[in-house]
Parts: sequence; structure tokens; C-alpha cells
Amino acid sequence: MRARMVKRGIGMKATVDGKTCDIRAVWFENGKVRMIDQRELPAKIVLVDFDDYLDIAEAIRNMTTRGAPSIGATAAYAMCMAALKGCDLKKAAADIKAARPTANDLFYAVDYMSEELSKSVDPVKAADGYAQMMVDKCIKIGEYGAELIKDGMKLMTHCNAGALATVDVGTALAPMRKAHEQGKKFFVYASETRPRLQGMQLTAWELNQEGIDHAIIPDGASAYYMSQGVDMIITGADRIAANGDFANKIGTFDKAIVAKHFGIPFYVAAPISTFDFNTKTGKDIVIEQRSETEVTMVKDYRIAPVGSKALNPAFDVTPAELVAGFITEKGILRPDEIHKVKQ
Repeated sequence: MRARMVKRGIGMKATVDGKTCDIRAVWFENGKVRMIDQRELPAKIVLVDFDDYLDIAEAIRNMTTRGAPSIGATAAYAMCMAALKGCDLKKAAADIKAARPTANDLFYAVDYMSEELSKSVDPVKAADGYAQMMVDKCIKIGEYGAELIKDGMKLMTHCNAGALATVDVGTALAPMRKAHEQGKKFFVYASETRPRLQGMQLTAWELNQEGIDHAIIPDGASAYYMSQGVDMIITGADRIAANGDFANKIGTFDKAIVAKHFGIPFYVAAPISTFDFNTKTGKDIVIEQRSETEVTMVKDYRIAPVGSKALNPAFDVTPAELVAGFITEKGILRPDEIHKVKQ
């Protein structure tokens, strides 16, 4: 297998064909869509190839790739592949949108590609352009957000909103990367993020790659550490409603409530593509319900009592009044300011 060299890497070095290089979460190469199989991390780096848009949609559904902007970029490449194979693009758009229901970037990317392809733009150029657009937005998010981080701060984040989740650079982790690059010293609590453990397996892995001081904590320990002194919380988002309510990985709402109690500013880092101005409030956001086996099983071993059922919402909704600000590529916005960037 070959991995394409890219301008900016995610701090991950992959050895492919005997060469060490930086790679992104998803890209197009030699007629195929390539991505990191995030289910295999942190144990090993596995690259997987796809040449059928339905298989790419399945990779979104089964979380081979995940994180709102990466889902969007993957959807863009799925539409690209559908176009290259001469498929019915309206059907392809519907199939891809059906992969997961909550992340707005998925729908935004499919609509973006549908518009570009209707103008006879080269499919690969259009999809590559979309992915690079997301990376450029994340770079700006990092620059704006880094201004909030001061020497000696203790930060907290939840789930994974780093380069793996965003093609490259990250949303919630982008300010941390930039602040670290600027020489600032700070510490990050990364909550494990049950049941799929993206915080432990992915965020901690990325922080390790960057050399950023951190510790993994159980989700249930978040309130304890906030009571001991946390200066700021930064998370990503999967969909942000017009009033500023936002959906993010399950467990985010808990943190926002406790942060409000202790007076800790809670920031959400996300590109404008994550804002859904057609969704009025968080009550209108569809919350994905995933398989109970993600809760009751660890790999092939059942840890729950046989006969006990499990509920597994993938996301929760945090009210806008708990948010100090949204860190976007347009700057840091209060919830009552987000209408200014309506697309």
C-alpha cells in the first residue's frame, strides 16, 4: 500500500512501502478512497481502500471513519466515487445520507457535492477541495481557540475531536495543537468516552503523538476533577441548532452541567458546516441509537448479565445557555451571535 504525502499531517507517522510519512484520516488515491480504520487504533494503523460508494457509506455507518468533519469528507468522496462509476447521483445522495442521522456535516457534504457535480466539476477535484476546505477551517479554529489557552491551564475534553475526526488538525484539539506549537504549557484531561472509548483510544493517542501533557480519566471522574480545578472545557459538536443547542457525543451534557456549577467556561469548537440553521432547537435534532452490544460487550466477550438490556444513545444535546462560545473559522461566537454566520 502507498500513502500520499500531505501538506499537514496529524502527528501520525505511518510506515507504508518502507517509507514513513504523515497521512490524513481520509483521502483519494489511485482511483480509490483510502482512510484510516479508526476501529483498529491505538493498537495499529490500518489503511483501508474503497471503490464503491455503498461500501464507503457502510464505513461511515460502522465507524471505520467517524467525527463530523471526517464523516463529511468521507461522504464527499463517496459522492465522488458514485460520479466516477456513473451511478444515479440522486440515489447515491440518499444512500449516503442514510448512513448516520445526527452529524450535520454528512448532509452538508452530500449537498455540496451534488451542487458541484451538477456543474460538471471534476469529481476528484470537488471532493479534494471539500476535504481541504475542512482542513483550512480547522487551522483557523486552532488559531482562534489558542488565544483562550494560557500557560498553566488545566483543560478537559470529551470524545475525539482531533485530526482523526476532522480529516486533519482537529476542532477541539486544534487550539491545543496550536497552543502547544506556540510553546504554552498546559494539561489535558481526556475522558474515556464510553461505550466506544474514543477519548481513551483516539484522543489520548493524538495527544501522545503531539507530546501534549495529558491523562485519561473515567467519564464518571469528570465532576471530581472539575471540583479540583479545571480552567476550561473544549469539545467538538456533531450538529448545532439555530439557537445554539448542540449535539455531541453522549456524556457532553453531563460535563456542561457540572462546568456551569463550578463556573468553568465551556467552549464548542466546530466549523460553520456543523451549524444546521434549519433545525430550530436541540429538541429537533435526531439522536442516533446504536446497538446495545456496544454497551454489553467488549469485543467478543459479554460483560453484562445475560438477559439485561442496554440503551445506547450515541449523542446527547447540550442547551445553548451552558455554552460560553463557539470556536469557528469565523472567530469565537456567543450563542446569540451564531446567526451572523448563517450560510
